[in-house]
Amino acid sequence: MTRRSAVVGLVLAGSSALSVGLMPAAGAAAGSYVALGDSYSAGVGTRAKVDSCYRSPYGYPALVASRYGLSLSYQACSGATTADVTNNQLGALSSGTSLVSMTIGGNDVGFANVITTCAQPSWLSDCNGAIANGRSILTNQLPGRYDSLFGSIRTKAPNAKVAIGGYPLIFNGEDCNALTFFSPTEEASLNSATNDLDSLIRTKATARGFTYVDPRSSFSGHAVCDNVEWINGLSNPIEESYHPNRDGNVGYAKLFGPALTGTSYLTKTAAAKTSSTARTRHAADAVLAMNLTSSKNLAKAQAAGVSTREVKRLTTMLRSTDAGTVADGLAGLKQLDRQAAAGR
Repeated sequence: MTRRSAVVGLVLAGSSALSVGLMPAAGAAAGSYVALGDSYSAGVGTRAKVDSCYRSPYGYPALVASRYGLSLSYQACSGATTADVTNNQLGALSSGTSLVSMTIGGNDVGFANVITTCAQPSWLSDCNGAIANGRSILTNQLPGRYDSLFGSIRTKAPNAKVAIGGYPLIFNGEDCNALTFFSPTEEASLNSATNDLDSLIRTKATARGFTYVDPRSSFSGHAVCDNVEWINGLSNPIEESYHPNRDGNVGYAKLFGPALTGTSYLTKTAAAKTSSTARTRHAADAVLAMNLTSSKNLAKAQAAGVSTREVKRLTTMLRSTDAGTVADGLAGLKQLDRQAAAGR
């Protein structure tokens, strides 16, 4: 997945390499642990970027390595596809590698672009078409890519315990982010696509003899807009959006740790919160950046049966210094989006 606008950025992974040596915990036996994958494995979302690949010290691989006293070779990179893992990360594997973890595939199906498209007002985008394009890749191309990548991992690390993770469901049917325009139907479709991706990952991973790590049950009740979020909604900076936060990475660590080592993982963390007023202002600024009142976008609104006068009025409200007025403007634009989507 790659960013396409200032509205929604989702970076689900990339390339390159950084080795992080962690001292073994008292009484623990050190092991060679290689963390492959995309941004979900690089720890994007934890607000602790280390390099261009992100590789956060709060990412689940670093948490697992620290908890179990493992020597970590942190290869995961924001933006990575299956091809990137093959070309840039597998060099860290050898017959001496004990443990391997990975999340991969989201970028192959272009999920970031899909999220970006679906987050826009319905009269400006084709969410269904974007989802269909991603599904086409998932069905026709990704199975072969997984076969090739998983086969290479087993060849290069024949003695390793390998755990392959799926992706959590991002949405709960509600859109509480004022500057995004996900309808309940769109959220359900996006979750359904994630379910299908996870099913494919499970099938291909277990067929190779790898352990599949399914995060969906653990993340249930912790989606975007839930009371306790493990996944960031639209965030600043944009690359933090729609990725597991620090709590979410602990959730992943509690799944990957036992899958790799056979012993439980226990710890606690807390998530930082942004004030309601600051979130509203940030949302308004991002919506204003959409240029909804440009001639081109007003023409699209008119063609979709949306009142251009109302678009202009509500957009003007976003420039107010009164937080309540701004919130009303954002809510009004979201209502226009609902009406336009229902009329299609």
